[in-house]
Amino acid sequence: MDRKDRQIVRELQKNGRLTNLELAERVNLSPSPCLRRLRNLEESGVIEGYAALVNQRAYGVPLTVFVNIALDKHAKDTVDGFERKVCEIDSILDCFMTTGDSDYLLRVVVADLEEYEAFVRKQLHALPGIRSIDTRFAYSVVKNTSVFPNRD
Repeated sequence: MDRKDRQIVRELQKNGRLTNLELAERVNLSPSPCLRRLRNLEESGVIEGYAALVNQRAYGVPLTVFVNIALDKHAKDTVDGFERKVCEIDSILDCFMTTGDSDYLLRVVVADLEEYEAFVRKQLHALPGIRSIDTRFAYSVVKNTSVFPNRD
């Protein structure tokens, strides 16, 4: 990826609905080379897809919860089972394997505290191999972006 490809990616991260003509103007290319670069970015897997950014509160899941999970053991079957089940739960938007005191960081969205309690009791507690669950509630968003840093 060169500088121009990164400009294309950043512009699309800001607004994925840009027409090729608008995109070409923003990155200072003529439309044909811009489209060629865009197709190359898609075909190479740099651009994996396109999605709508949806207001979490308007959708009905205003509460963001960060959950640190520590497993009781790290055997392959325990880890694989945990990760497979996590991928099946819609309320878990992100699951990161981490270093430190916990093994995973989950980002969960729910409607309210009662829904989070039901999530923990019915879904999290059902996951295999959990030693501990540590919960943090986000009460304000200071920054939220999907645009990668400028690498020029």
